[in-house]
Formats: sequence, structure tokens, C-alpha cells
Amino acid sequence: MPHNILYSPQPFELESGQSLPHIDIAYHTYGRPNEDGSNVVWICHALTGNSDPTSWWQGAVGKGKIFDPDIYFIVCANVIGSCYGSIGPAAVNPLTGQQYRSAFPHVSIRDMVHAHELLRTHLGIERIHCLVGASLGGQQAIEWAIQQPEVFDRLILIATNARHSAWGIAFNTAQRLALEADPTFGGTEPDAGRKGLTAARAIGMLSYRSYETFLATQSGSHDSGGYLAESYLRYQGEKLVKRFDVYSYHILTHAMDGHDIGRGRGEISDVLQSIRARTLAIGISSDLLFPPQEQQFIAQHIPNASYAEIQSLYGHDGFLVEYDQLQQYVGNFLDDKTGPPVEERYSFTERRKCA
Repeated sequence: MPHNILYSPQPFELESGQSLPHIDIAYHTYGRPNEDGSNVVWICHALTGNSDPTSWWQGAVGKGKIFDPDIYFIVCANVIGSCYGSIGPAAVNPLTGQQYRSAFPHVSIRDMVHAHELLRTHLGIERIHCLVGASLGGQQAIEWAIQQPEVFDRLILIATNARHSAWGIAFNTAQRLALEADPTFGGTEPDAGRKGLTAARAIGMLSYRSYETFLATQSGSHDSGGYLAESYLRYQGEKLVKRFDVYSYHILTHAMDGHDIGRGRGEISDVLQSIRARTLAIGISSDLLFPPQEQQFIAQHIPNASYAEIQSLYGHDGFLVEYDQLQQYVGNFLDDKTGPPVEERYSFTERRKCA
């Protein structure tokens, strides 16, 4: 399904103080809004995702699945700074007639949310039944729920955080160093920076999976020689290079690093108190990049929030794999009229006693 484009001709002010002369926002919708608009589900995608969640979250979006277009009106927008239709480094700067590439200005999570707000207004959506996001998508979702607390009835935050950790920033920095070590990075050639992106993605995969993942799935060597783990990382890097923009990767990892809901607002725990949406925070047991304590912290400080944990071998990428567990937790959360079932609530008092 091709994406739709919202073109906004007005200058788009960025949090950094810079601006874009205009923006394009690529988006998909599925299903139909009901008469009172109470069935809207808005999905925020992760780092290299796009506005078509049926292409990257196949087990969660579709007929008979968690987010069923026969039940919900589903919206997903490609973030600005990306390369899947929304304005980003691959777009042409109308002031120069050339692609922005490395000259594209810094964007933040708050800038992404600003663009989502433009699209929400354009679509005439007044209330959103459920806002959901994982990883970078969860960072957008939690920021949006703070900026517009009256808009959202429910909020699902998966494998994400309220402020990006030093650990997460370190992983992203290592990836950007790999990009920048490619001597062609910053150039205008079509393949500029691609070797760097291959290396960056290999580093990223180490944070998306876990020791147990590689032990179970990539142990040993090929009959023809070479290690399974080595060929797997090379494959992942080469696959990303074929579909993603080098400079978008650089921009979006920077945006993730700057995520901090407390910036300019105060203590994070106090800021979380401003969220009015009924919230389900979901952690993944083996997540190295966004460890479960980050989602537990979110659930502890948002009023009327609950915590659930996916047991997975697949680390951070568990939200793209463990659909049965997602169905259980998210399905119960969406179906329940009063709040998540008691057995899904995380007992912080009990955890502190056991620590």
C-alpha cells in the first residue's frame, strides 16, 4: 500500500532553533474511524521503521491481529529525518536545489511529535483511543502523551524509556563513529557512507539482541569456513544499506540520544505524573538496550499505569518476535474497561523488599 503525503508549506521550527522551509509527512491509515472517533490507534515506529506497520510489525497489525483494521482506525506516520517519504536528508533543499544529506539539521523527538500533531490536526482526529510505540517509537509516544495529555485515552510503551541512558548513548555513539570512519561519509556520491553504515548496523545488532540469542542461533561455523555470528552481522549490515539512508541513521540516532522528558520541565518522576492516559509499560526480559527497569520506572510514576514483561530470548527485538505474549498483554489492556488486570501489575514494594 503506497503512503499518503501531507505537505506543509509553512516553515517548520525545530527545537534546535533551526527551521525547515517546509515539511512532508508520509503516513498510512488502515480501517475507518467510527462515528464518535473513539477507535483511533496511532502507532509510532522505531529507528529504521516506516509508516507501514504491516511491513515491520506483521504479527501485530492486520485482520484478526492485535490492531485489527476491522475494529480500529490505525494511523502511522514516518518520522521527519527518516527516508521513507517524510522530509529527511535525502530530500531536496529548495534553497539549494540539492539533497540535504549531511547538511540536514538536527531533529529531536519533540520535533517528531510536533510533526505528528500537524498530521493529527490535518486528519481531524480529536481523540486517540490508544497511542503505542516501541523503542524510538515509545520515546515519541511518551513525549506526545506529556505534551497533549487530554488527547490520549490509553498509552502502550514497549521497550522504551523516559530519558535515553548513557548506555544507549554509548551504543549510538559507537555506531556514528563507524559511520564517520568511512572516508566517503559526508560526500555526495550515491554510495557515500555505506560501508560505515554496514559497520554501524553490526554494532547496533549487538544491542538489539543478547548473549543468549547469539549462543542459541549463531554458534558454530559454516561448512565452507567462517563463523555464523560473523556472517550474520555482515548480512544484517548489508541488508540495511539496501533500504536505509546513511544520513538518516546519523540523524535519528542523535534524536534518540537527546530524548529526555525532563528537559526544561523538571524531575522526570514529576513529569511522568502529568500523563493522564491509562498506561501499560512493557519490558523485555533480555533487553540490553532498554532494560526492564526503565519500563518499571515509567510504570511506577505514571498514575494508573501497569507493567508487564515479555520473556524472550531475542533481546530488544523481542517486540518484533513475541506476538503471542504481546497479544496477551495488549489484548487484555485494550479490552479491559477499568484498567489492566491486577495480575499484570508490577509490585514495586515487593521488588524493593526482595532487592
